[in-house]
Amino acid sequence: MIHGYVIGESLRPGAEFAPRGLRLRKVGRLDVSESVAAGQPSYWTFVEWEAEEDDVAGLAQALADALEPENGWYADFAAGEERVVVFAGKVFRYRRGDSAGRAEVVAYGRSVGTPAHQLDWRE
Repeated sequence: MIHGYVIGESLRPGAEFAPRGLRLRKVGRLDVSESVAAGQPSYWTFVEWEAEEDDVAGLAQALADALEPENGWYADFAAGEERVVVFAGKVFRYRRGDSAGRAEVVAYGRSVGTPAHQLDWRE
């Protein structure tokens, strides 16, 4: 089973994140005003979801197709021993604990405008 989050405000207007087998676990709204960058809203809606592990690539692509490219929004999840980090139009997969793989994703995130302090996913 894969568990992940997507921030509601990170989705492109009109986009839909609805891959096959997706199940909603929880939705919450938080004040993140002390850690946002210019152009990001002060309140974020965290949508916790789960899905079976049978189509990791399809799940990642559904996120890549739905995320807003401005402000470097991303989503991430673990799939077995892999960490999957998804930006608008771009999917990274690396073995958990692989510091070079993580560094590549962090560099990409910075290049598309993700604030450095937000590139903080868990391994």
